[in-house]
Amino acid sequence: MNKPTDNPADPFKKALAQATKVMADDADLTVSYSVDPSGISGDAMRLPQVSRRMTREEVLLARGTADALALRHKFHDDGLHARYNPQGEMARELYDAMETARCEAVGAREMPGTASNIDAKINAEATRLGYEQISTTAEAPLPVAAGYLIRHLATGRDLPAGAQNVMELWQGFIEEQAGGTLENLQDILADQAAFAKFARQIIEDLGYGDQLGDDPDIMDDDQEDEAEEAGEDQEEPDSSGDDDSQDDQADADPEQSQDDSQDQSQAQVSMDDMADQDMGDETEMPEGEAPLEPPAPQPVSDADPNYTVFSTEYDEEIRAEDLAEPVELERLRAYLDQQLEPLKGAVSRLANKLQRRLQAQQSRSWEFDREEGILDAGRLARVVASPTTPLSFKVEKDTDFRDTVVTLLLDNSGSMRGRPISIAAICADVLARTLERCSVKVEILGFTTRAWKGGQSREEWLTSGRPQLPGRLNDLRHIIYKSADAPMRRTRDNLGLMMKEGLLKENIDGEALEWAHRRMATRKEARKILMVISDGAPVDDSTLSVNPANYLEKHLRDVIAMVEKRKQVELLAIGIGHDVTRYYERAVTITDVDQLAGAMTEQLAALFDSDPRARARVMGIRKVS
Repeated sequence: MNKPTDNPADPFKKALAQATKVMADDADLTVSYSVDPSGISGDAMRLPQVSRRMTREEVLLARGTADALALRHKFHDDGLHARYNPQGEMARELYDAMETARCEAVGAREMPGTASNIDAKINAEATRLGYEQISTTAEAPLPVAAGYLIRHLATGRDLPAGAQNVMELWQGFIEEQAGGTLENLQDILADQAAFAKFARQIIEDLGYGDQLGDDPDIMDDDQEDEAEEAGEDQEEPDSSGDDDSQDDQADADPEQSQDDSQDQSQAQVSMDDMADQDMGDETEMPEGEAPLEPPAPQPVSDADPNYTVFSTEYDEEIRAEDLAEPVELERLRAYLDQQLEPLKGAVSRLANKLQRRLQAQQSRSWEFDREEGILDAGRLARVVASPTTPLSFKVEKDTDFRDTVVTLLLDNSGSMRGRPISIAAICADVLARTLERCSVKVEILGFTTRAWKGGQSREEWLTSGRPQLPGRLNDLRHIIYKSADAPMRRTRDNLGLMMKEGLLKENIDGEALEWAHRRMATRKEARKILMVISDGAPVDDSTLSVNPANYLEKHLRDVIAMVEKRKQVELLAIGIGHDVTRYYERAVTITDVDQLAGAMTEQLAALFDSDPRARARVMGIRKVS
């Protein structure tokens, strides 16, 4: 029996593991190679797998990843990082990306050879995520661009093409908002604590200060002040020479002194308890101290701190299947299908059209110099001259859409009753199934209120004496018809709920849009698209009867402005029978509900169009940068 041959990649993997331990300055570090995502946890590091073939790409990626993780292990303190870590999702991503760039830049100063290795890693990641094909900031993740910019400014090195493209898309915006802060980069690069404060300032400059949370340095100062005040209060002045005599007695008989002190302590505790009981509620605070006030309530809306809600006790976020029994959902879905039977052919054509457009954009490049595949016509003469010439083939490359999630937010107000809600429901169904075929996740949400004319919130307001300007005065109902991770085949019947009698009531668009945006912000996908389908302005008679007439409309505008400023999510809207372009920058108005399916298809297809001018024509954008 022949002895199995050794893996030719083993010597390289062993050498790389030893070099990584030295670079990380940790002899106890355990280095392994795995197909799982690379990373480091404690003293265990995972690097990308290197096959027996040891291709150039595998070797470069393994070396670059090893260097990056080793530098983070050496120059990064997890406890210090957690101390300044922001609370909001976007702020945390910015903070982490900038800290990673700092570690790599400090390492490049001490060990210049690591810079080119990490460049190879960045290039591999940028190529995998399709960063070189990105043409707008909406497609480019801001945290990634911020990390690239910090590394570029700290090292002075040009980035690989894809990474350079992402950085340049955001560079003007970042330097315009945070240029003054960035000037201090070189001075604090080696100090993680100073850099953490610097990163938090950058986050605030970029408009995400509301996600930072409390400043840990201010909190520590407050705690120190409280400790000092407590220490001063506990000090007692020397009133007589009794202390000296007690000290002498303690030196003479330590055991008796200890017993006496315990008796005195017990007596003092008893006297304190009695004094507290006697004083009761009349106990006064020490001089100079004020009673602690309860913390101010958190604002209801991130977009407008002045937007108020009388009561959130009766609001609900509920799954569609919890609002009706399975048998009823099946019946309602059958009724929906029956209503749309005349449009079945048109819907099928629209679904096929959208799928063709999306899939056509996925296959748009070739990989040359391959050992197998389709014969490359450009190499034909060389092949004829020497039939054994290698690397004479090409392979069509599928450019998958970068991790993408689409949320459809449907207005479930009473004005949508009838054919508009039927068309909206079936189009949501078609789009979800079609996008799933193209590996795009889809979430379907709806918004309405639980009651007409205010519901329980208004009843509570009336019993409270009708306070002035109560804010939003109705019970919200936010419905999850389909989560992004649930397959459409399991949630298909849920869309029939929109046909349920009595479901559609009033619409408070601003809070619904902010809710959908928050859900998307927690997703890990690189690209997020939010499509709102509504038939006009927010209307809630209960709220508008006791607040300014533009109360809900102003909040909607504030939320839209926040979403567009943060640029985490691409926002577009379709108005049914009403012009919504006065609210949304990218919007289309449908005068006939029969046009809705086609409009949704064109809008979504345009979002995936690689030509920005083609996108602009469909989306109604006047200017293309």
